[in-house]
Amino acid sequence: MGSGKDAQVDLPPDFKHWAIITTWDNEEDCDEFYASSFPIKWFRFFGYEEFTILLKALSSHGLWSGKEPFKSIENTKLDQGKIAVITRAKIHFSKLKEFKSNIKRAADQMRISEGFILSAGVGENPFLDQATFSIWENAAYMKNYAYKSFDHADIIKLTRERQWYSEDLFARFEILKMEGVFNGKSVNEYQPLHQSNN
Repeated sequence: MGSGKDAQVDLPPDFKHWAIITTWDNEEDCDEFYASSFPIKWFRFFGYEEFTILLKALSSHGLWSGKEPFKSIENTKLDQGKIAVITRAKIHFSKLKEFKSNIKRAADQMRISEGFILSAGVGENPFLDQATFSIWENAAYMKNYAYKSFDHADIIKLTRERQWYSEDLFARFEILKMEGVFNGKSVNEYQPLHQSNN
């Protein structure tokens, strides 16, 4: 998949950053793919930085291209520790202009929200199929942004009222392993924001 500018949650495309999302029944098959598959060798031949994260689905609802890609155990919660989130939407072409004029403020708010660690915008098709991957210090901070920050809560409301999406998905994950470099920083350099909302 392609990505937003500087691999961030922005609509202009970035032709330097690319992403692969894969799902597996077991870690051994995943390791074999990342060690020997042609797509990964292709990326490594041309790339100068690589960031890999192994996740375990905690919950998922919605569809991605008509499928449920992330298997999860119902009612599994992660109250402590870092959490990753993937949101993905297929945007109606007729709603694209309205969506673009609203989504930037939610992305800007996310980057300054308490507990935010990093995010990347990716998608199969520019503008129409949009996904956001983000990491948070814990689930509470993620929920505060998603449901209590004005800009994001307003986007959720507008999405439902104006039916921007023909398909959407929201999934939460436990982080099992992170390694590599993302936007010039090692994973150890990414720290959560502890910013007062007062």
